Amino acid sequence: MKKRVGATVLPELEHFAGELEPEADYDGLELRDLDLTGQTAENARFLGSRIVGCVLDDVALGRAQLADTELTEVRAHTLSAVDSAWRDVTIDRCRLGAVTAYGSDLARVRFSGGKIDYLNLRDATLKDVVLEDCTIGELDLVGARLTRVSFERCRLAVLDVTRAALDRVDLRGAEFAGLRGLAHLRGATITGGQLLDLAPAMADNLGLTVTG
Repeated sequence: MKKRVGATVLPELEHFAGELEPEADYDGLELRDLDLTGQTAENARFLGSRIVGCVLDDVALGRAQLADTELTEVRAHTLSAVDSAWRDVTIDRCRLGAVTAYGSDLARVRFSGGKIDYLNLRDATLKDVVLEDCTIGELDLVGARLTRVSFERCRLAVLDVTRAALDRVDLRGAEFAGLRGLAHLRGATITGGQLLDLAPAMADNLGLTVTG
């Protein structure tokens, strides 16, 4: 049976109650209901761990590596994860403000049931990524490379795919009020209804005048 994207099978975990540190290893740990505001875990490694109900305001995860890890109901107004790497990760029911993760590498990652005001994935690489039941204010994918990425029951205020490279990207389950980078949608699948919604923008992009 094919493994579900983002699926993790975690053993019994050890409770963690300390503070985050740069370049540290967090293996087989559960971080639950902690206020980690302003802490730094740059270049840290999270393996087979679970982060539940934590406050991550202004946490720095630059160049951090997360694998076989779950983030559930975490909260943050701002979160920085520039050039980070995510493998087999589930991000479930999280409430996030501005997430800066440009240049990151995401593989087999599932975003489920959460809300993100602004998600910056510029120049990132996404492969086998699923977004389901999500509400996102702005999804910034400028210059990103997407392979087998799907949206299921998602609402996006703005989707920006300017200069992005799309390969088997399924947008049929996404509602987006605004779209930037129309010329770079090659490689995406959309519905007939979405095509009609995009018709005015397509005409404008092609310099067409539509009358009658």
